Amino acid sequence: QVQLVESGGGLVQAGGSLRLSCAASGRTFSNYDMGWFRQAPGKERDIVARISRSGRSISYTNPVKGRFTISRDNAKHTVYLQMNSLNPEDTAVYYCAAGQAMCWRSRREYDYWGQGTPVTASS
Repeated sequence: QVQLVESGGGLVQAGGSLRLSCAASGRTFSNYDMGWFRQAPGKERDIVARISRSGRSISYTNPVKGRFTISRDNAKHTVYLQMNSLNPEDTAVYYCAAGQAMCWRSRREYDYWGQGTPVTASS
């Protein structure tokens, strides 16, 4: 029902910034919570941030608090992840996900996934 396409990844120097975008298909975008996950080499796919349908509830995993900002524009069917002060530990493939999640940290609560966009922060 929902197709997600991420963009905006790339290679940056440590301390730099990137803004990821996730474009969603369909007219029911506002019915879904949206999450950003990331998967580093050899690691499991872990939550980064989540934003509720209305945008009023936002959660972050501890390593990105104060550096990353998730936002959404329901009129544009798009969710964003602004990433500042990037460090090498942020290097991963970043995935956009949609769901009706109660347990926001769990990837099992998300029903739709994008293909991912790679982010590399070099030291």
